[in-house]
Amino acid sequence: MSEFINYVFKRSQTLNKIDNQLYKKYDVKNGLRNEDGTGVLVGLTKISDVVGYKKENGKKIDIDGKLYYRGIKVSDFISGHDPKDRFLFEEACFLILFGYLPNKEELESFKKDLAHRYELPINYLNVRLLSFPMQNMMNKLQQEVLMLYTYDDNPDDVSPDGTLDKGLDLIAKIPEIVCYAYRSKVHYYDTQSLFIHPIREDYSIAENILQMLRIDQKFTETEAMVLDMCLVLHADHGGGNNSTFTNVVMSSTGTDIYSCFAGAIGSLKGPKHGGANLAVAKQMKKAIDEIGLKPTDDQILTLIRKILDKDFNDKTGLIYGIGHAVYTLSDPRCVILSQKCKELAIEKGRLDEYEFYNRFEKMAIQEIKERKGINVCANVDFYSGLVYDMLGIPKDLYTLLFVIGRSVGWVAHNIENKLYSGKIIRPAGKYVGDKKKYVKLNER
Repeated sequence: MSEFINYVFKRSQTLNKIDNQLYKKYDVKNGLRNEDGTGVLVGLTKISDVVGYKKENGKKIDIDGKLYYRGIKVSDFISGHDPKDRFLFEEACFLILFGYLPNKEELESFKKDLAHRYELPINYLNVRLLSFPMQNMMNKLQQEVLMLYTYDDNPDDVSPDGTLDKGLDLIAKIPEIVCYAYRSKVHYYDTQSLFIHPIREDYSIAENILQMLRIDQKFTETEAMVLDMCLVLHADHGGGNNSTFTNVVMSSTGTDIYSCFAGAIGSLKGPKHGGANLAVAKQMKKAIDEIGLKPTDDQILTLIRKILDKDFNDKTGLIYGIGHAVYTLSDPRCVILSQKCKELAIEKGRLDEYEFYNRFEKMAIQEIKERKGINVCANVDFYSGLVYDMLGIPKDLYTLLFVIGRSVGWVAHNIENKLYSGKIIRPAGKYVGDKKKYVKLNER
């Protein structure tokens, strides 16, 4: 940026500053949040419910978190299955999209339909993925989702059934695009060997991700089950999360689902949303490098205080992975993932790392409560990075896995809004600047 632009930009910030007190004066919900931290209601949904508190006599009461898909508690959905039914993500997709639990015949038919949609358009791999590698995988996926628009015979069909058909295609194809785009990227930029494993229709999405990313295509049952669980836990999180809301806002204009997905992916890329798992991974690596895997409680507490005092890590004062916009006492996704993380850590011989994370989590929660007098909990991002690392998932793909899981939620909310709202989402903003007279150029 030139010296002149830098000067006028800094000057403009002084001239155009908005006083934070004005939000309260005009009762403007900054960040679409109420003063008590709850979210402003902007829509109705029957897809999922995120519960982290209750209200009694107008007062917010913190409670253990619960997540519901179509009225069914996610923890019950997971624990209620026979252990032999190893892969649940496809069933979660059916539940979220159609609103009820399928019987065996319906589930098998749905899984076959998804598997038949795995195949990419003719020459897509060579022309798009191998010929045009990109450094940033989230931007690459945005590009490829928009490119699929050009392969669609009727891309601007935004009817509910047309959106469902295209949405199912995206759910089925995005895992393959992610894996192949990554293999192309590391071949081109990191001079790694290029290998492309065909996607298998007899595999679940979780199994396919692992076999496409690994040169030997091998994985354990525990690995596939844990990855599948991550996809289930990321499948939806209410209509208010940023990427889903972005998708619905765009959909409300009547635009195509490919544009909606590209916008949602851009939202999820941000470190305050889907990119938080990477921030956690960096933070915890620095912590372990600083005090080792088996520090004393005092060493952990001292480090946590340094982070909060903006004297360690990125010096923002934030402990990534701790705290959530809705959950207060616990994040149900984190509770489940922590258990699965421990199982995987035992298999991988990395229990020391898991135990470090677990101790750090508990002490960070306690320190924040003592400092701020509020209840916070570890969120799903706190353990997901460690899980992905133990699965051998490259850091480039951490947030991409979030996209793969959340795709079904984006489709479901897109369709629901079309069916039962139909209005363009157009909130207002309060103007708080001065009114000024125009001054001619030669008089300034």
